[in-house]
Amino acid sequence: MSTASAVSRAPEPPVRTTVHSTDVAAPAAAVYAVVADVTTWPQYFTPNVHVEHLERGERSERLRIWATANGEVKTWVSRRELDPEALRVTFRQEVSTPPVAAMGGTWAVTATGPSTSRLDLHHDFSAVDDTPENVAWITSALDRNSAAELAGIKEVAEQADLMAELVFGFEDTVHVEGEGTGPDVFDFLNRSDLWPERLPHVARLDLREEVPGLQVMAMDTTTADGSTHTTESVRVVFGRDRIVYKQTTVPALMSAHTGQWTVTPVPGGVDVTSRHTVTVRTDTIERILGAGTGVAEAREFIHRALSTNSSTTLRYAKEFAEARRG
Repeated sequence: MSTASAVSRAPEPPVRTTVHSTDVAAPAAAVYAVVADVTTWPQYFTPNVHVEHLERGERSERLRIWATANGEVKTWVSRRELDPEALRVTFRQEVSTPPVAAMGGTWAVTATGPSTSRLDLHHDFSAVDDTPENVAWITSALDRNSAAELAGIKEVAEQADLMAELVFGFEDTVHVEGEGTGPDVFDFLNRSDLWPERLPHVARLDLREEVPGLQVMAMDTTTADGSTHTTESVRVVFGRDRIVYKQTTVPALMSAHTGQWTVTPVPGGVDVTSRHTVTVRTDTIERILGAGTGVAEAREFIHRALSTNSSTTLRYAKEFAEARRG
């Protein structure tokens, strides 16, 4: 008589749920529009670093998301289903990052009046091995990030006209002569750990790259007026032609700063571009720029300071690459 031994499998970890909510003094459709446009989230919501569309349809999308959670940078791929009639967006992570074993949820907007609404964010998740430590880590991250995202959506929806004035972008571009200069330019931008030696406005820079292509850096820079600003950033490196970043610690005149470096081949060389998108912080303007100043003066000051530093970096990158190519 033959016997068969059964192979036992560990039970699936239990699914846990959370709900975070906020009331918004804005129409439900306006709140849904902010939830639906995930590409703006890094500019508006503190935890979100970058969003990259992998697939995009009218009612569904597949995304790679980079975000901070409990002080760590995490990345995952999610699929979202959009329902503008029901004012709901459902999401599910395809491959989660430990300690998360699986996660999904729903954004649900409910009208509570002609110009008021309620936003509920539902999560369901399971933790790797369902250990108390992993469950606590996920719960803490959800509490912190959900609160930040709900507050961001509330602010953007309630102050849509003001946000249009506070958020602005600009770019600087230089042309680098010579065939094959692109890799040298990119290396200059990518090796930011060498910037204190290479750039006059960078006084200090600490760089961590525990995962290739995912950089966390802290930097002290000096401006034309001699002041020093300390910033912290997360940078995501794409191939050999693009680096996107978000400052997680920003100067006092900003509430958010995102950007990217791009290297574009053109006849005879490459064009290198630094792109900035900034959200002005209003409560510090007069303290820093003087009584009677406002958003217009803050935009001009920020534009000049950032453009000066990025143009300097671009100029030194150009000289570095052209010198290496003779």
